[in-house]
Amino acid sequence: MLPGTDAEKIARLEQENAAFRTRIVELESEIQRLKQLLEEAVRAGKRQAAPFSRQKPKANPQPPGRKAGRAYGRRCRRAIPTPIEETVEVPLPQHCSHCQGQIEEIGVVSQYQEEIPAPRVERTEFRLHVGRCAQCGKRVQGRHERQSSDAVGSAGVGIGPRALALATELNKDLGLPYGKTARVLQQAFGLRMSRGGLCQAIARVAGKAQPSYEVLMRRIRSEPSVTADETGWKVAGHLHWAWVFVSRRMTVYSIQPGRGYEQAKVVLGDDFAGFLVRDGWNGYRGFTGAVHQSCCAHLLRRCREMIVGAGEAHPAARFPSQVHGLLQQALQLRDRRDQGQISTHGLAVVRGRIEAQRDRALARNQRSLENQRLANHLRREREWLFPFLHCEGLEATNWRAEQAIRPLVVTRKVWGGNRTHNGARTQGILSSILQTCRQQMRSFAGFVHDLVCSPQPPVIDLTVPSTNKFSAR
Repeated sequence: MLPGTDAEKIARLEQENAAFRTRIVELESEIQRLKQLLEEAVRAGKRQAAPFSRQKPKANPQPPGRKAGRAYGRRCRRAIPTPIEETVEVPLPQHCSHCQGQIEEIGVVSQYQEEIPAPRVERTEFRLHVGRCAQCGKRVQGRHERQSSDAVGSAGVGIGPRALALATELNKDLGLPYGKTARVLQQAFGLRMSRGGLCQAIARVAGKAQPSYEVLMRRIRSEPSVTADETGWKVAGHLHWAWVFVSRRMTVYSIQPGRGYEQAKVVLGDDFAGFLVRDGWNGYRGFTGAVHQSCCAHLLRRCREMIVGAGEAHPAARFPSQVHGLLQQALQLRDRRDQGQISTHGLAVVRGRIEAQRDRALARNQRSLENQRLANHLRREREWLFPFLHCEGLEATNWRAEQAIRPLVVTRKVWGGNRTHNGARTQGILSSILQTCRQQMRSFAGFVHDLVCSPQPPVIDLTVPSTNKFSAR
């Protein structure tokens, strides 16, 4: 063996040894950083402070209250109420409260106050005239337009449509359990109801609203753009999923036993051909006839978490930083287009550059496992990242569905889900009606009045303006 060969081996081993030492130092630094993050996470879980508070307050926070000058914001005030039910004259005091001097009247000004009327329960007795058909012999009784039920005898004491609507909103929209809903009705209005009675009454409303809910599902399938999301939900102690599908005009909730395409198409149908704005969940890809828009907010959040997890200076943070910057450029280009700051030709040029940068970034191989997962996800979502740059008015995030699903998330924190499948059906129907009424600027109490005070429950299309006088209240 030649002497030079041994020298080369020694030099190579020394280089490898130096590289290993450098790697050890990097790994030790990474271990210390991860230990620190783990300790902070453990301490945050045991801390008694608010869970969503910042770990470190801002060094120079803005002062609270309205800003001066142009930064004041939108100027508005409460409108003068109409009509005025009562006018109260408030005379001057006899003497000044400061110096006890005589007071000379110089004018009269008006102040207005809106107050809740003193609560009371309207107790109505309907004297139903009962007869029998001379031809078929069936029993027949009268029906008044204010009645919410035909029941008599032991079930002949019910609650009216306004009370039903309020109880439904408290339970299905605000997330109050049946016990607290009953307590609100009793303390605020003196209306006594049991939890079981409330549950059965609200379920009856949902049963009568089932045909209107089915119409709502058919209508949302023809909407030009729908935003979707889903979250975990418990039914009878088993894991289900609460789905939400939102357009500008309506919202449909559906609690399903799964989280796949088969459950999503129960609402949208398998031939949905509009715009579908959603997150990166694989189940939505089954809608092959739709034009998809992947939520940019989810991707931005994922990139920020990866950058923080790896460390901004670490090589593994380069790829998520590049993706984050690319998405920000796309959103800024959208804002310029919407504000009329760029021509159609300029939009096409910049859009082409952004898409070319996307393709170059995805063509590179990533060494980090997290970066590989992100790159694979972006390759699957490649053609659905920037449709909002091609279609003006298309939203880049699924914020509509995130906002619509928030009430269910709050409800889940309060009482977990539904005990029965019938309760889950009631939850989906009434939540859909409530949210759609809010979008349509429509009275939910008016909807309930139309529903329960008709001899035969009508099929109400919530996308058609209501003519019920109750809706104006």
